[in-house]
Amino acid sequence: MSIESNVRRLRVSIEEIAGRVGCHGGDIRLVLVTKTVQPARILEAYEAGERDFGENRVQEWDGKKDVLPEDIRWHLIGHLQTNKVKYVIGRVSLIHSLDRLELADAIEKQAKAKAIAEVPCLVQVNMSGEESKFGLDPGGVEPFIQQMSQRPRVKILGLMAIGPLTEDAAKIRECFRRTRELLDKLRMQFPQYAWDILSMGMSADYRIAVEEGANMLRIGSLVFPREATQ
Repeated sequence: MSIESNVRRLRVSIEEIAGRVGCHGGDIRLVLVTKTVQPARILEAYEAGERDFGENRVQEWDGKKDVLPEDIRWHLIGHLQTNKVKYVIGRVSLIHSLDRLELADAIEKQAKAKAIAEVPCLVQVNMSGEESKFGLDPGGVEPFIQQMSQRPRVKILGLMAIGPLTEDAAKIRECFRRTRELLDKLRMQFPQYAWDILSMGMSADYRIAVEEGANMLRIGSLVFPREATQ
């Protein structure tokens, strides 16, 4: 199957699921994960109409961006080291992995130095509680947000979560449901932030994520099969 047909099939699936839960598929933003994917393959997805692409590592993103169309909206979806912040500030559309004060401070500092008024970010929450995952403990999110008033250039737009590594759909659903409930709570407690984005759901669990309210999906292997990236 071509990448174009993979994109088309995925879009149809998202539309069908969204319709079942009473929302519109067009309101769900698709971020195609391009880790290990060669630029030529990314360009195929671009030519199929996609504009949002996500990279896990700053170095890999930096090696691709200049050979691809300038209107691509790049997302930094992996763990971000503070010493790499200066390379992405003002150059990526959205940072998905804000997960500690040290990183918020680095973003604020670099944004100020470069006269950038706002840096769009999602707060990453480790809702599954897995030690292998980054993200704030759910109970630590509210205190973290309270401290963002001292970092006005950090523009919080919502939450990002990764589902648990399991085939148990009930556990995945519970994780996503709790993340959505947390977003609803934060929207009430901190109305100064938009809370417009709920980024959760990947190739294996995006269906459950859409059913539980995700409006941003991070999809890799369904569009870029592993054998196509070798």
